[in-house]
Amino acid sequence: MFGAVPLLIVPFVLYNLGLLGLFGGGDDPWMTEMFSFRMMSGGVFSMTLGDLMVLIGLIFLFIEISKSVRTTNASILDHLLSTLVFIAFLVEFLLVKGAAHSVFFTLMIIALFDVLAGFSVSMRSASRDINLN
Repeated sequence: MFGAVPLLIVPFVLYNLGLLGLFGGGDDPWMTEMFSFRMMSGGVFSMTLGDLMVLIGLIFLFIEISKSVRTTNASILDHLLSTLVFIAFLVEFLLVKGAAHSVFFTLMIIALFDVLAGFSVSMRSASRDINLN
C-alpha cells in the first residue's frame, strides 16, 4: 500500500513548508544559495534552494517512472494518486500567490510528466498483454 503513495508529494510539501518560512526568510527563499565551489575552469558552481527542489523532484520522477512499469493492482491506485498530486499542484499554482514561481511551475510540470509517463507506460505494457491469437 505504501508503494502506491506518489513520491512527488514530497517536493509539494517541501515547497509549501518553504512558503511558511521554514527554509529562510526574505522575499524569495528559493534563491537562497545552498553551496558553491570554484571549478577547475575558474567558474563558480552554485546551487540555490530552488535548484535543489527541482533536483529532488527529478529524482522522485525517476523513481515514479520506475514504479510505473510494475503491473500490480497498486499501480492503478498510484496513477490515480499521482493525478491528484498534479491537480493539487495546478490548483495551488493558479490560486496561491506564493506558488507563482518558476520553481513551483517546474515541479508542477514534473508532476504532469509523472502522470503522462505512468499512463503511457501502463497502456504500453497492457497492450503487450493482449493476445490476438
